[in-house]
Amino acid sequence: MPDHVPASEDADTRSVPGGREGGRPASRAERWRRRLTESRWPMVAMFWASFAETIIVPIPIEVVLIPFMIARRHQIWWIATVVTVGCLLASMVGYGIGYFFFASAGQWLIDALGAAQDFQRFQEMFADHGFLAILAIGVVPIPFQVAMLAAGAAKYPIVLFVIAATIARGIRYFGLALLVLLVGDRALALWRHHSRTAALIALMAVVLLVIGVNLVAGG
Repeated sequence: MPDHVPASEDADTRSVPGGREGGRPASRAERWRRRLTESRWPMVAMFWASFAETIIVPIPIEVVLIPFMIARRHQIWWIATVVTVGCLLASMVGYGIGYFFFASAGQWLIDALGAAQDFQRFQEMFADHGFLAILAIGVVPIPFQVAMLAAGAAKYPIVLFVIAATIARGIRYFGLALLVLLVGDRALALWRHHSRTAALIALMAVVLLVIGVNLVAGG
């Protein structure tokens, strides 16, 4: 399987959801993709790309991850595992920032992301729903950085946070891997047009599973 991404996939990576064709966000994503595919250690590079995207990089990792998965379908589940682990480690770092340094570094990160309103919205969600609020971050248009900072600042149990983050991010990355296996080169275009719908369906399935487990345990 060749390591390069075909020209038809390059065309997809030149537009970023919410961005502009040929603009700065797209060119940055294209540079990411090239560095990953040309790296001597592409899996290590993808791990750090996932870590960076989770902490602060304002580019959806899907625009480089999906073409990378298409080019390396024989490693697709390993890729999904690597990016999930990178995201989870970054999430724990973000949780720690919220827990120990929210008034300084945490507030700076929220300001740098321009996410003050998102943080307030998520705090209200988190106060009411806790675990499910972290799961829902994959559906609602709120950066995941907000969830990890809010969970840390609220001193939410880290074990529950890690479990919720693992489910939420696992749905994201392993769902993308499944999408690539099912539709191949059309995966990026489908993600751009239907990502919210797919995430909502996945979240509803998880919520029903959680409710079912609670009912069985309570019975």
